[in-house]
Amino acid sequence: MATLHDLNIPDELYAQLQELAKAQNSSVDAQVITILQKALQTKTQPAEDERYKNVPKLLEEIRLRRESRRTDAEWPDSTALLREDRDR
Repeated sequence: MATLHDLNIPDELYAQLQELAKAQNSSVDAQVITILQKALQTKTQPAEDERYKNVPKLLEEIRLRRESRRTDAEWPDSTALLREDRDR
């Protein structure tokens, strides 16, 4: 594990870190790691616009799959199948 040294942290910020660590029963080091992990996760998650960018393409694929299904096959009635299963 890498070690990070010689950070010039303002006294007020360090006091806040100590209070947070004490409130959550952890060390200052653990709190700093947790805060950094959360910050990096939010930075690496795709933006909301990027997540929804592929939605039209996915909807088109779904539509094409639905249209390509066989229509000549007789699909059993799900209600009848459920009744049959319950009667076993």
